[in-house]
Amino acid sequence: MTEPFDIVIFGGSGDLALRKLIPALYRAYREGNFPSGSRVIAACHNPEDAADYLAKVTPALQEHLAAEEFCPDAWDQFKEFLCPLVLDVAVADEQWQSLSALLNPEPEKVRIFYLAIPPVVFGVCCQHLAQVALVSANSRVVIEKPLGYDAASADAINTDIARVFDESCIYRIDHYLGKETVQNLFALRFTNLIFEQLWDAKSIDHVQISISETVGLEGRAGFYNEAGALRDMVQNHLLQLLSLVAMESPNKVNFKSIRAEKLKVLEALRPMSGEDVDKHTVRGQYVPGSYNGDLVPGYIEELGSADSTTETFVALRVYIDNWRWARVPFYLRTGKRMKQRCAEIIIQFKDVSHRVYDDSAGPLAPNRLIIRLQPDELIQLTLMSKNLATLDMQLQPATLNLNFSDTYSHFRSDAYKRLILDVAAANQSLFIRRDEVEQAWAWIDPIIAAWHTSGSVPNLYRAGSWGPDESDALLEEDGRRWFNNGEVLERE
Repeated sequence: MTEPFDIVIFGGSGDLALRKLIPALYRAYREGNFPSGSRVIAACHNPEDAADYLAKVTPALQEHLAAEEFCPDAWDQFKEFLCPLVLDVAVADEQWQSLSALLNPEPEKVRIFYLAIPPVVFGVCCQHLAQVALVSANSRVVIEKPLGYDAASADAINTDIARVFDESCIYRIDHYLGKETVQNLFALRFTNLIFEQLWDAKSIDHVQISISETVGLEGRAGFYNEAGALRDMVQNHLLQLLSLVAMESPNKVNFKSIRAEKLKVLEALRPMSGEDVDKHTVRGQYVPGSYNGDLVPGYIEELGSADSTTETFVALRVYIDNWRWARVPFYLRTGKRMKQRCAEIIIQFKDVSHRVYDDSAGPLAPNRLIIRLQPDELIQLTLMSKNLATLDMQLQPATLNLNFSDTYSHFRSDAYKRLILDVAAANQSLFIRRDEVEQAWAWIDPIIAAWHTSGSVPNLYRAGSWGPDESDALLEEDGRRWFNNGEVLERE
């Protein structure tokens, strides 16, 4: 267990705090990982939110925790750690003295400043922390994405924060990296000879990384219409997952080695601009459709605007120009209002070089490794096997399944819990370094520029589908198909 710490959540009454951060800290407490003497200081913009804070948190926990997780007695104990206060991060007034009064009596204690606020005020908030002398030697700041809209704006935000905090104290969070299945990816690759020997272009046909969402704008219309799927999801989540899949083995599993290897992958991404963007990317925007039997509106209807060319879906064919991955395509895909909610990594291996069975034994399917991050966390390996239901030699795919909720009876993954505790322990392995952010934007910006220059508009797709037909065509022209959350679509 880590030493006691104070976590100050700026935006303490906001959606992120109530939906993710407070439930994560409550789970840590229930599991014995929230050290005695720690505090959760919720900085609320409105006085009403601070005054009624516990009344707001109680139903939020009941909604966002599993039924068996919420225990009234445990909640009565945990809420003693909560300290709501009123504070406007954009204004340097006497409210900051209330925060000082809470923190300064224990100057040696670890302080985590979690910026669950819009990025536009990250710099101002950090500046005010410095002005009231709250940035101690044991202070750390956690930054939520989106970190800018392009390389220039991201650099400006990073520079503002760096004026107050050293890079070693800055934790750029991506909650997908806190998934236990992502952690198991390291163990899978680097402790099993069977996989590390096959983890390259000689054995792998292609890789798919998909994050599909069934929700629409969810009250984020203003932000999302300016950002779009490429900025909102690909620049951070998908590129981070890609770098973890494709990285070389670090000499040690520590934050310096891991982040150095991830950066090398981002640097090796083949640049796209002009005609390459037209050839290797697909944009989409959802129109009204059906989800779970209900009619749901299209993006334009949700936005309340007559016109928008913002993409709610994007698919890309990406290449990594290095020895390990030469000519292996990585297919990235993300979208809103999709058929199912899912995040998964598919490693598809090549076909066997020689078929020893007659055609009468049936078709051969390539081996496939499935690493699913949500809604359930599991790892599956598909192998060819004899059909035991017949005496004839008939082949069929069989799946070896490691479902963590089945294997570990008390398993409940919480990425935010894991990451917050890592911040408290000063472990930066699962956080993003500034040069990673810069390299990701350097690759993304030319794609956005090419879309604007071409004047193209997104392809339309029905809400409740797997995206536009053009996304399927992107793979079909390579003789491949998407693996849609368990819907096995073999190559033609």
